[in-house]
Amino acid sequence: MSVKIKFLGGAKTVTGSSHLITTGSTEILLDGGLFQGHRDAFYEINTTFHYNPRTINAMVLSHAHIDHCGNIPNLIKRGLRCKIYTTSATKDLADLMLVDSGKIQEEDVRYVNKINRRMNLPLRKALYTAKEASRATKIFRSISYNQKFCIAKDVSATILDAGHILGSGVIVLDIKDAEQTLRLGYAVDLGRKNLPLLNDPVIPQGLDYLIMESTYGGRMHRPIEEAQSKLREAISRAVKRGGKVIIPSFTLERTQEVIYFLNELLKEKLIPSVPIYVDSPLATNITDLFKFHLDFLNEKTRQAFSRGDNPFELLNLRFIREQKESKALNTDKRPMIIIAGSGMCESGRVLHHLQNNIEDSRNMILVVGYMAKDTLGRRVVEKIPFVRIFGVEYELNAEVVVINAFSGHADQSELLEFVSGCLPADRQGRQLKRIFLVHGEPEQSLALSGILTQKGLDVHIPDKDEEVLLN
Repeated sequence: MSVKIKFLGGAKTVTGSSHLITTGSTEILLDGGLFQGHRDAFYEINTTFHYNPRTINAMVLSHAHIDHCGNIPNLIKRGLRCKIYTTSATKDLADLMLVDSGKIQEEDVRYVNKINRRMNLPLRKALYTAKEASRATKIFRSISYNQKFCIAKDVSATILDAGHILGSGVIVLDIKDAEQTLRLGYAVDLGRKNLPLLNDPVIPQGLDYLIMESTYGGRMHRPIEEAQSKLREAISRAVKRGGKVIIPSFTLERTQEVIYFLNELLKEKLIPSVPIYVDSPLATNITDLFKFHLDFLNEKTRQAFSRGDNPFELLNLRFIREQKESKALNTDKRPMIIIAGSGMCESGRVLHHLQNNIEDSRNMILVVGYMAKDTLGRRVVEKIPFVRIFGVEYELNAEVVVINAFSGHADQSELLEFVSGCLPADRQGRQLKRIFLVHGEPEQSLALSGILTQKGLDVHIPDKDEEVLLN
């Protein structure tokens, strides 16, 4: 059997996940993520393909985060014509996420080109527009969890619940030829047990090879229950001194989790009843989809909805769509909670809220998600004394609080538990032959690799565009 994996993106980094599986007659893409970073690297990496999108026979999409689906419209522009298989929730979420990504790129290009015209520099083009993005999901095909489906003559696939975000999947490929069958698992990204709203991750059995994330391969999360108590302490402290709480949040999943916990705290009267704003049209639309795709939520949440207890409806919660309403918050001096995208503070309305509130020591920046290197969010987490927003330096006087317990990514112990669940031989006597660690900064991947190697497992941390032959 001649099966190859080419690690196109998300290798030794946490963005741009994409991996090419090649058999003797079939080419399959797992994810088509957008690399996120400095503007020049963003354009260069996301427009350079070391393969031909026209020859791809099928794509399987794990979930709707932009670092996993964000380059699909660009791939279509470059000739991708195959079907893209994913869950119905991911299809609907990706439709929203991709259009928003196109809008952001158009806005960014307009801003950059104003500067380039003045400096007589070449003008840039967006990777894709919102209109082009809106057409992308027309080639998506919805697949239910645990449903084995044929994507080529020699390849079948199954999507299991990854427990990471709404509709996210662990992908299992069964690849066969005349002599043997090879089973490959793809767990990028992988969720945690006991998260609010979601089911626990499902562990695939009988794998020969596993591609797995390592975002927190060297770290341990605090229990998810601790997120609620930390949230209570932080909000109470900021409100007591008359400050605003700015929460940069990923519009997909993290925003909904924060709302869920705020709802719990307010019901128990554990935090002051202050105005709460979700300042993001995208987050508002995504929250509506959570109500539509109840089958993807855990039993506790489904039961709450069935008795009329909607966790996304709070008396003092307001979803903001219009920019005028968003700007009005700048002059509102009351203590309040503002949840705004983007999660890493690289774009979106959160930048305006940081610009207007970061220098006031009464205020708080409450970090509830991962901040990648070279992002404004990472600089805030590292408490750099002066940070640049819209080209202007601001003094970081606001209190910075980081709650790592919110993470939707498995930590080291949970990744090890997942691997252990994949290890037992199935009826054909298979054993896991090799693990490929991706979607992690090098120190995190190395830490996880060291422990797995000590357990006698064959582990490899691939480079970008490295190709590996499976036997």
